[in-house]
Amino acid sequence: MDHQSFSMSRRIFVGAGLTALAGVLTGCQRPSTLPIVDPGTGGARADVSDEVLSKKQIRIGMEAAYAPYNWQVSEASEYTIPIDNVAGAYADGYDVQIAKIVCDAFGAEPVAVKQSFSGLIDSLNNGQIDLIIAGMSATDERRQSVDFSDAYFVGCFGLFVREGSKYQNATKLSDFAGATVLGQKDTMLDTVIDEIPGVIHKNPVDSIPVVFSNLLQGTCDAVTYNTENEAGYMAQNPGLVPIKFAEGEGFKEEVTCNVGIRKGSAKLLKIVNDALADVSEDERMQIWDACLERQPS
Repeated sequence: MDHQSFSMSRRIFVGAGLTALAGVLTGCQRPSTLPIVDPGTGGARADVSDEVLSKKQIRIGMEAAYAPYNWQVSEASEYTIPIDNVAGAYADGYDVQIAKIVCDAFGAEPVAVKQSFSGLIDSLNNGQIDLIIAGMSATDERRQSVDFSDAYFVGCFGLFVREGSKYQNATKLSDFAGATVLGQKDTMLDTVIDEIPGVIHKNPVDSIPVVFSNLLQGTCDAVTYNTENEAGYMAQNPGLVPIKFAEGEGFKEEVTCNVGIRKGSAKLLKIVNDALADVSEDERMQIWDACLERQPS
């Protein structure tokens, strides 16, 4: 298997759609109870490999609201890990299963630290979390602050419109010239919008549920989404219609998911990459499919 890029035929990227959001345990979020070792290193280039590998619990940063990558539940199971900073809550999802595989290679147990996506890199560099496993893509900009593993997922982008929209029968990106399009802040779901010629790029919002809320309320014409997410998004948000682009007429950009690691931690990075490489494509697909079946509805 080429572990530089692992691709799947399907991938749900449901960040807890509006229906799911109401059903997910909110809990009482609080700072992590785990001790912070060596917080803050200026440029965050100190090698923390030995420090992290010496731990029995590895703090994994994620939103815990981005199913099927990661979501929050109120009961423990064989699939979950505790959310350290939300009392009585647990995280499940594809990222969680990847975290278990990675941490098993460390000889440690993962615990989730729940926070906003946009704060994950700062938390990693400030020592508040040990790894980012949150459906994050290794972009050139992010690589200035964080080292990334090989991809544990590769997917594509698409557009949703409301049912009955004048754009519903569009077949190419250029059909959206003059349309107002919205994405999630600090993600490629926002930056990829600039591939659309003549687009009105609406200021991004903080979460996927808010993205969909804006579309369904009519404050934008279209929103970006990960195409492998299509069935789950539509099931959880009635009224969404996916644009069926003609071959070669959709977004060119692909999205990867990579583990984020403190810069300069070469030994840690190698262990993570080796752990990911040991997981076959069939096993990853089985894990993914099981997450799709378990994700909040």
